[in-house]
Amino acid sequence: MTKKNDSYYMLTGAWQFCYSLKEYDFKELKDIKESTLDVYLATVPGNFEIDLMSNHIISDVYFGANIEKTYEYENYHKWYFRSFEYKGNKNKLSLIFEGLDCIADVYLNGFRILETDNMLIAHEVSVEQLIKEVNELVVHFKPVRDQAKKHDYPLYSAAFPFNYESLYIRKAPHMYGWDILPRIVSAGIFKDVYLVNKTSVFEEIHIDTMEIEDDMAKMLLYFKLNICDFNMNDYELWLNAKCDGSEIDEKISVLFISGRMLFSINQPELWWPAGKGKPSLYEAVISLYKNNQLVEKTEVTFGVRIVRLIRSETTDNKGHGQFLFQVNGERTFILGTNWVPADALHSRDKERIPVMLDMVRDIGCNMVRCWGGNVYEDDIFYDLCDKEGIMVWQDFSFGCAVYPQDDRFIEAIEKEATSVIKRLRTHACLVLWAGDNEVDCAHSWFGRKTNPNFNVINREILARLVRLHDTYKEYLPSSPFISEEGFLAGDEFLPEYHLWGPRDYYKSDFYQNANCHFASEMGYHGCPSVKSIRKFISEENLWPYENREWQLHATAPMPDKDDRYNFRIQLMANQIKVLFGVVPDNLEDFSYASQVSQAEAMKFFIEHFRSRKWRKTGIIWWNLIDGWPQFSDAVVDYYFDKKLAYSFIKNSQKQILVMIGEENNHKHDILICNDSKINEKVTIRIEDENMNMVFDQTCYSLNDEVIKVGEIDSAENEKHLYKINYEINHVQHVNHYLAGKPHFELNWYKENIIK
Repeated sequence: MTKKNDSYYMLTGAWQFCYSLKEYDFKELKDIKESTLDVYLATVPGNFEIDLMSNHIISDVYFGANIEKTYEYENYHKWYFRSFEYKGNKNKLSLIFEGLDCIADVYLNGFRILETDNMLIAHEVSVEQLIKEVNELVVHFKPVRDQAKKHDYPLYSAAFPFNYESLYIRKAPHMYGWDILPRIVSAGIFKDVYLVNKTSVFEEIHIDTMEIEDDMAKMLLYFKLNICDFNMNDYELWLNAKCDGSEIDEKISVLFISGRMLFSINQPELWWPAGKGKPSLYEAVISLYKNNQLVEKTEVTFGVRIVRLIRSETTDNKGHGQFLFQVNGERTFILGTNWVPADALHSRDKERIPVMLDMVRDIGCNMVRCWGGNVYEDDIFYDLCDKEGIMVWQDFSFGCAVYPQDDRFIEAIEKEATSVIKRLRTHACLVLWAGDNEVDCAHSWFGRKTNPNFNVINREILARLVRLHDTYKEYLPSSPFISEEGFLAGDEFLPEYHLWGPRDYYKSDFYQNANCHFASEMGYHGCPSVKSIRKFISEENLWPYENREWQLHATAPMPDKDDRYNFRIQLMANQIKVLFGVVPDNLEDFSYASQVSQAEAMKFFIEHFRSRKWRKTGIIWWNLIDGWPQFSDAVVDYYFDKKLAYSFIKNSQKQILVMIGEENNHKHDILICNDSKINEKVTIRIEDENMNMVFDQTCYSLNDEVIKVGEIDSAENEKHLYKINYEINHVQHVNHYLAGKPHFELNWYKENIIK
């Protein structure tokens, strides 16, 4: 969206709302006042549930079992309304809703001006003919389940029971209930709403990198202008862009309302991802002149970079395949995290995003994967990723289902995808469009196995739209992508995969011997701290864990009716038992043991992938932070309280890491993984838990490689907690390694890890 300034007339803040099971034909405020419905105060941006809580109609939906109170409100019609004065310019005046959730009719001064059915994109309508000095705005939200019932559901389509009604409704898929977020279908004006005069001549501006070669970047500026002048011969488009010492001045004659400027940058300042270099951004001013007189100018930020995804359709157990990101001609090992909803109630997203991205940077990630069960994030997210050098893998908003293929649905998807692509494409951070999350996989779920290559949405529609509107970006049809060749070979031979599997001991064969080159999902459960648990579980249900509140926050949308998500609390207990042999009988030890289990697992996953660089090319682990209070795979809970895994991951994602490999022929390799661009001298000292020195040596690491620098003996069935101290350029670093096979004794671990 265009950045809002003084010319925008904001309609955020105080509104009112009412709701009813019965549908009324409210078009004006007098219709509502004449009804018998109670009227309450509301806040925009907001969500219906937040307004219910603010008016003390329901209690905090994130506490205890209160989330279940929201289910009955799914069937209600909701009306949001306000009056406002407007004495500004009416010329080309538009009303813009950045986020309406979701099936809504909008009335201005008694006239229906807008019908919406998609929460994932902005909605705009001209109002210059209807606006007055004093105005009334009424938004009627219809129950999405009622709308979902109006569609036909072909045999081809399929979803999990709580997600079936989401298939046709363009709303964040997670809102119907997921294993990481509650069922909270919601409604409301969850983003900004405002009036603006759409008088700009710049309808579209996009700058992209076509090629970088021999210190020369070949660039494209695409433009589309809103000009009604019959004589275009008098127009010129000027570009001035600066970044540090680099500056570009170019101009072309404008002969039509749309066109392109091709220009080059000698020795450009490149945009690099975190750890590879500076994420340089050019600040550009684009000006339109007529007869040498300035008509208008606009500003845009862009990065100069080329990102390629080099992949094969299959691999094998010898690694004859690829899934590799190459940035500006350099292969780049990916250390990333999956980005899930910042909040289950999306009006709260924006305020949480900066803190979350600070953690992404702090923990050492160079990529986030925007997961397909989510909304498309606010502009602030992509702006910050641009500045921090955090690459973004962007899923389109589809997940874990087989979606309809009819013409009407495809038409809606084309409108949505076109809007999203055009909004995000200029961001330097955006390196990959992916068609969806696990939709290819879903063709083998639900008691059947069908070929996902029949799916025209991710094979044809989205692929075509990315190519049309963001020509130089990479596109991946699905994550994981199952091509015709991959379908015949089987999931174990896909080069990119989501490594969930049995979720047993984190060093089992499934994790250690997976063929994939790249894991775009991989995680392990970890209990929140007791302090955080007390914020969302009632005192009487804190312990033992076999109760409804724990299940609801596990997350099971309806524990009584759905077996699919009811396993997660027991899974957490089982993972503790795998590592320590017993499950603690009190909450404090249970929480700590679970966090250790998660931390050691996540550390192992990351170090295992890094130790096999470049046979392995990246891991996007699941996940950084929760979108509501729960027991999950996140390494930071909803309240921003970091679990033990956070510090373990931060340590394991350092640019230069000394680590110990898995036992092989009674030996452990000592490895240095260097993701930087320079060779470094590294002094290494390793002690066991009894402070016996087992390795003491100064070594040299090789840039962008992993090398073996030594080994230590490993006696059968011996358990050790090795402390790894290493020094680089007079800076001290630490790591550790838990050697041996479980079970380990919890107090022994606690004593030695703290020592």
